[in-house]
Order: sequence, then C-alpha cells, then structure tokens
Amino acid sequence: MGKSAQEKGLPHVPECYVIPTSQRASLTPDVATVPTIDFGRLKQGPDERALVIGDVRTACRQLGFFQIENHGIHQMVLDEALSSATEFFKLPVSEKAKFMSNDVHGPVRYGTSLKDGLDKIQFWRVFLKHYAHPLADWIKYWPNNPCNYRETMGKYCSEVKKLSMEITEAITESLGIGPTYISKKMEDGMQVITVNCYPPCPNPEIALGLPPHSDYSCLTILLQSSPGLEIMHSGDNKWKQVPQLHGALQVHVGDHFEVLSNGLYKSGVHRATLNSDRTRISIASLHSLGLE
Repeated sequence: MGKSAQEKGLPHVPECYVIPTSQRASLTPDVATVPTIDFGRLKQGPDERALVIGDVRTACRQLGFFQIENHGIHQMVLDEALSSATEFFKLPVSEKAKFMSNDVHGPVRYGTSLKDGLDKIQFWRVFLKHYAHPLADWIKYWPNNPCNYRETMGKYCSEVKKLSMEITEAITESLGIGPTYISKKMEDGMQVITVNCYPPCPNPEIALGLPPHSDYSCLTILLQSSPGLEIMHSGDNKWKQVPQLHGALQVHVGDHFEVLSNGLYKSGVHRATLNSDRTRISIASLHSLGLE
C-alpha cells in the first residue's frame, strides 16, 4: 500500500478532495465566542457548583459545546498523548497499514478520509480509531509502535473516562435530574477514541479535514494540538473557529444527549478545517451509554 495524497506532500489538491464552493472554509474565520467553564469550581461548595451547573445548562442549550479548564488531567498527560499520536502518524505506511481494515467495528482501525476511497469526495485526514473502555480489554490490540503509545494513550484514555463521568453528572444535574441518573448507565458504556491527523494541505481553502457533522454519542471530549475545529454558531448560522486555550478540553454534546433532553440541549454541528503549514492532531474521546 502506498501513501495517501495527504501523506505524500503533493503541491496541489487532487480533484477528489475538492469540495463545492458553498461548503468551503474561510482562511480567516471569525472566532467563536465559546463558554469556558472552570470545572474545579464544581468542588468548591454548593453555591459555586450551582453557578457552574448554570453555565453548563446555558452552553448546552445555546451551542451544544463548551470548553473546560481545571479539569484535573495533568498537562503532561495531555502533551504525551498528543506526542504519541504524532509519532504514530510519522511511522512508515507499511507499519500503519497493519491496522487498516474495512471492519468499522474492529477493535483498532487505521484509515484515510471517511470510507477509505468509497466516498465521492475525500477528506484530508488520516486516523486511528480504537476502543478504550474497559481499558484492560482493548489496550492489547493497540499499536505498540511507538513503544510508549499504549502507556501514554492509555493514561490519557483512563483519565478522560473519569472526566467524562463528571461532565455527564454536571449535564444531567443541569437538566434537573439526579446527577448519577445517566452516569451510572455510562460506567459500562463504550469509549471510542479517534486520533486524527490533518497534514498540511497545499490549498486548504478548497478541502476539509472532516465535513460538518454531529457526534453519535452522549458526549465527546476533544484534545487538539492547534486550532482547526469550527462550530456552527446558532446565532447567525455561520462557521466560527474555536479559539485555542492551552490546557483546555473541548466538550461536544452528542446526539444521545439531545434525545435524552427532548431536544432542549443541542448536539453541536462541527467540522475540521485545514492549513498549509503544519500538521494538526486531535484526539476525540466519544462516550456512550452501556447496553441494557
């Protein structure tokens, strides 16, 4: 298997990646006004917690998206997860191709675009997707090259799983429901990790890393190395870039929470844009309810 167009460093964008003019991103996007919530305040007494829950409620209703800081995951854990992901994508194609599969339910899958060549329009990314909970059941299937991938990514996945429970409890509480009502159902739920790599694109204005979509999950927690995430701003229906806040994590309300809230909370529509000078890495952790 040879390199994909994204990995070859071509001086132009092949026709199969060119998206319609009406769907193209701006190279100078407006910056979104995104709620940034200090999650450390949840543990500073009932009055502070009530204020944070109110902020979560507003963000879920208006955008379906917010950023969190003081979330309890050490910066070194975040940095090492991004570093391991970066090193994986630098491996020879022959090494990465060991994980290529058409089985979308396989424990680990490496691929390009969305459906590995089956889409009419391709997207400028490569990805590694794997299950992560229970960690002991799945980590043995993950890449062991780079040699520290399992250790560093496993640490991040474990920490972000715990964080997802806290976020779920906050969102549930903001709906006026007992905070553990849904989190108990998520304890044994699925955690899917999608590690995305968006290589530099010679013409970033005519292609996308990922098309507009919402997430089929309860919630998604995103870690990114640099800006590139855009959200559809409900106020004016314009795409706006999420500002980069060092150490913060992005939280997307998923389709399941929109249903569970009877449409009160929005499943945020978002997309991944490109740039011409650097590789962008993102790690999306999708969390869903356990099967009953």
